[in-house]
Amino acid sequence: MRVGIVGATGYGGAELLRLLNLHPHIKDIVLYSSSKEGMNIHESYPHLASIYEQELRTLDIGNVKNEVDVIFLATPPGVSAGVSEQLIGAGCQVVDLSGDLRLTDPTVYTKWYKREAASESVLTQAVYGLTEWNREKIRSAKLVANPGCYPTATLLGLAPLVKKQLIDVDSIIIDAKSGTSGAGRSASMMTHYSEMNENFKIYQINQHKHVPEIEQILNGWNNNVTTVTFQPHLVPMVRGIMSTMYMKASKKTSEQELRALYQQVYADEPFVRIRPMGQFPSTKEVYGSNYCDIGITYDERTERITVVSVIDNVVKGAAGQAIQNFNVMNGYEEGTGLAIVPMYP
Repeated sequence: MRVGIVGATGYGGAELLRLLNLHPHIKDIVLYSSSKEGMNIHESYPHLASIYEQELRTLDIGNVKNEVDVIFLATPPGVSAGVSEQLIGAGCQVVDLSGDLRLTDPTVYTKWYKREAASESVLTQAVYGLTEWNREKIRSAKLVANPGCYPTATLLGLAPLVKKQLIDVDSIIIDAKSGTSGAGRSASMMTHYSEMNENFKIYQINQHKHVPEIEQILNGWNNNVTTVTFQPHLVPMVRGIMSTMYMKASKKTSEQELRALYQQVYADEPFVRIRPMGQFPSTKEVYGSNYCDIGITYDERTERITVVSVIDNVVKGAAGQAIQNFNVMNGYEEGTGLAIVPMYP
């Protein structure tokens, strides 16, 4: 197939290019950029010199079907809301990594993203791309809304408990940490080396745009879930997300019972790994890969369950999951192009 990457000079676009080059069913990759049209991709990313060299071009909706079959939108919020419907109308499959199409209620999007939402006609076509839990709908989708990085780690970690109603849903606290690549490639005071090195920051307190996404999906699984407490932090590393979730058990249980549930639920999922009893994952152990590693425990004294879920935010939290969805949409084996051993150390 022929694929296009819109936003090819961002971290998500560069990671898509790296991973799609490993995909045996990809014939051509076309790179689009509105800000760096005419520049060669290796001018933006010198590590691609002599490996992958292509001039960046502007996306032309009228001609796009002659160039590609599938478009990955690795763009800032606001772009895909305007072009997704046109791309579908042109006959392309679309996988949107931006977040414009994840929320089904336009008023909720406007409140949290502080911009106008996509049209309802587009939102009704978008299928939420948490592959492990929405595979059947993704198979027939023409437009997939790739989940956010924090929601991916969080939802995979919470799903078994929420679906089986094993927790007090009003007690969910999500304490999440991310590497700086999640903020994108544009320079900012937040991620400036002098500000971030040897530092640990909390940010967007009670305001992060992934809150409504997490709540929406959890409510779809269990309508007793209305709100959660979610708080992100920035740590001085490049890649990785750790989402640590605390919640009150709805009945007495044990770590053995909980681990057995997770092992059963995710037994056939190639990219979700459940840690042995007493072991908990770290971000380095999924670095550069499409894996989500999960550890779980139960404190009999407090009757609280703790779940630790880690991913590489640029892979499983963005480009890798997008390719996983692309595979499902086109009937390819789900792990095609993604059989990558994590890099360590």
